Amino acid sequence: MTSVATRIDLLPAKPANLPGTPLTGQSTCSSDLATNPWDFAPAVSAGYGPGASQDDAVPAGSPAQPVIPDEYKQASAEELDHRITAAKAALGERVVVLGHFYQRDEIVQHADFLGDSFQLARAARSKPEAEAIVFCGVHFMAETADILSGDHQSVVLPNLAAGCSMADMADEDSVEEAWEQLMDVLGKTAEDGRQTVVPVTYMNSSAALKAFCGRHGGIVCTSSNAATVLEWAFERGQRVLFFPDQHLGRNTAKAMGIPLGRMPMWNPDKDLGGNSAQDLRDAKVILWHGFCSVHRRFTVAQIEHARAEHPGVRVIVHPECPMPVVDAADEHGSTDYIRKAVEAAEPGTTFAIGTEVNMVNRLADQHPEHTIFCLDPVVCPCSTMYRIHPGYLAWVLEELVAGRVINQITVDPETARDAEVALERMLAALPR
Repeated sequence: MTSVATRIDLLPAKPANLPGTPLTGQSTCSSDLATNPWDFAPAVSAGYGPGASQDDAVPAGSPAQPVIPDEYKQASAEELDHRITAAKAALGERVVVLGHFYQRDEIVQHADFLGDSFQLARAARSKPEAEAIVFCGVHFMAETADILSGDHQSVVLPNLAAGCSMADMADEDSVEEAWEQLMDVLGKTAEDGRQTVVPVTYMNSSAALKAFCGRHGGIVCTSSNAATVLEWAFERGQRVLFFPDQHLGRNTAKAMGIPLGRMPMWNPDKDLGGNSAQDLRDAKVILWHGFCSVHRRFTVAQIEHARAEHPGVRVIVHPECPMPVVDAADEHGSTDYIRKAVEAAEPGTTFAIGTEVNMVNRLADQHPEHTIFCLDPVVCPCSTMYRIHPGYLAWVLEELVAGRVINQITVDPETARDAEVALERMLAALPR
């Protein structure tokens, strides 16, 4: 299943007196997302994509978010907080709420587990007594929770409009076509008995693509364990087909010593992905043409500006950022890596961080002993992740109290079976 088509609304830029303020003072963001997350365009709209990107394609046939009752739209922040707290108390251990690091603070405060995609995948199966798992994240995360949870558990996504444009950049048909072309060129099994290609999908992908990897001897990875996963794959195959995020694949493989010349890009709109047969034979990692719109916003110029404004600044970026940005930074790592680095730093450290701004601002609030700011001067969140508004969380929880499950995410049994194979391999590949 694809993510969901919505109108894209973005948050305003930082006040001019904060670190990381734009050189031009210009912003492409508006405040509509923060105030009206239930104001949707038709099922397929002209603009779809997180961050400041208005250009990501809307997948055809995307599911539509049901209209939220007016009482949740009109409730104050204080009332919604009270209703969420009361509903959770009424449900007790019958419900567990999972929250991603990128969620807004009003949601995070109600999460029973807070983490990155790897941690939340583990958390999804850690409460077998819960009848419902309410996943405050995006669609592919809720799918994974449904796959890993028990048959007696329901997985709820508070807002079906919480999708991921990166996940939609690799669809099942395109990957199947790429696989057929690769098999035609390379064959299935090498002379040494290994696979010629091992498929590796990032967690940010549909259940169907996780199932594809399960069927073809592949695995799922997260930004936490990508290096471990690639090592696992190279033990079993001559090369890797890595999708959908080219940047995580390139940055991880480069850090392992793989030359850029052996990492061709696969463009699904071109025969052989735009490569020659020899390019594919020489390849070690074949990178899908996908990316995260939020992390693609970070630039080397932003890093240079941060260093000029704050001598001695420690720059940490997410590995979904483009390679030149990762190379220019002091460190790169998953959201959990970034969190731990900030927690372990000597008081008085200045951090410029290249990841989603909700997490950066939360770290700044939690660690007043440091100076922490986002590298991107135009403060745009992952707008689809930001669709999880307290009104939606209150709605789905109160429906559960009333005995009704709404916005349930269900993966069909055949897809779930194959996807679980690849996910179990991921869970066994512990981060370094």
